[in-house]
Amino acid sequence: MSSTETVQQLRSCWRIDPDSVYLNHGSFGPPPLVVQQAREDWSRRLDQQPMRFFCQQMEEFLDQTTATLADFLHTKPERLALVDNATLAMNIVAESIALSEGDQVLLTDHEYGAVRNIWSRRCQQTGARLQTAELPFPVGDPAAADAVVSAIEARLTAKTRVLVVSHVTSATACILPVRQICRMARERGVLVCIDGPHAVAMLDLFLDDIGCDYYCASCHKWLCAPLGSGFLWVHPQHHGKVRCPIISWGGSIAGRQASWKDRTNWLGTRDPAPLLAISSAIEFFTPARLKLYRQHAHELIGSVRSALLSQPEITSFCNPTDDSFVSMCGFALPKPRDWKPGYHGHPDPLQMALRDRYRIEIPVGSWNDHRFLRVSAHLYTTPDDVQALNSALHDLGVIS
Repeated sequence: MSSTETVQQLRSCWRIDPDSVYLNHGSFGPPPLVVQQAREDWSRRLDQQPMRFFCQQMEEFLDQTTATLADFLHTKPERLALVDNATLAMNIVAESIALSEGDQVLLTDHEYGAVRNIWSRRCQQTGARLQTAELPFPVGDPAAADAVVSAIEARLTAKTRVLVVSHVTSATACILPVRQICRMARERGVLVCIDGPHAVAMLDLFLDDIGCDYYCASCHKWLCAPLGSGFLWVHPQHHGKVRCPIISWGGSIAGRQASWKDRTNWLGTRDPAPLLAISSAIEFFTPARLKLYRQHAHELIGSVRSALLSQPEITSFCNPTDDSFVSMCGFALPKPRDWKPGYHGHPDPLQMALRDRYRIEIPVGSWNDHRFLRVSAHLYTTPDDVQALNSALHDLGVIS
């Protein structure tokens, strides 16, 4: 396709279930057909001769994919390891940082639940203490970056060993000023690990310039690589300290020179096809397509935003300005008198009603006693999808 291709042309690159309205790309992003095909081709190649694939070829294939991803992320291949997802990457980081009794690990109150669980367990194992920095609300205003940094700095102590912060928060959909945060933490001698699944492709990433020690991400969200594809970026000064919580053989199975990635390259017998298909996702998202995706998604969410914020009881939550979101945005909803916060595996009744009665897949969650609706859009999302959401919310009495 040419550089002047349209959203309508690109929409045909996906096969979304026609009986559903999918507005939750931020949780599980489906890959385009060409990426699905690449994943299947890699699995087929493995199945044709597993011994040759694993013991002779796989590490070289992973290196080739890593080089492509490194170019996309503006970093060096030797700083990247391919892993299944951000959760595994974060577990590796938690295992790799030495903590002692009395040390402190600082998270913000916007951090992803699984990330908090990982560091909570690590603190229990080591006697360290988990601390929380409450960010100013609403946090997503780009003009409030200094206040965000100050709120985090105020919670740092002489015992703070690690700061864990999202690049783009999951539940609250706000973009945090990670460069400023890292600069402040570095001046205080605190390690920084960034949780970045939502930033990949949503934002232009220059990993070497952020100033963090570790960066964990999944590629199955806005980049639309297959589920089971992610990476861990590690600053060179920490390569010798990386430890993997999954213990297998270690060392190169092809007999190559030892690398800090050996423990993550071989986690046991598995199909690395999702990882190797990352290159196809990057090839699909040319600079022109990335720009088109961001513009299209932002415009669609902007139309949802106009409808929802016309209601006096609905607020912009953590995306208070038009430039505080790209392809994912949250809205604070009123709480019914009998409302109880939903939790993992037990969604809000509104989410279930949208799913079961209107076939709309969209998360309705709770955060810090706020009830919110989070809307995601991508190239396959249509104005009809947005209208279906607006109509359903009207029928359900959420908007008038």
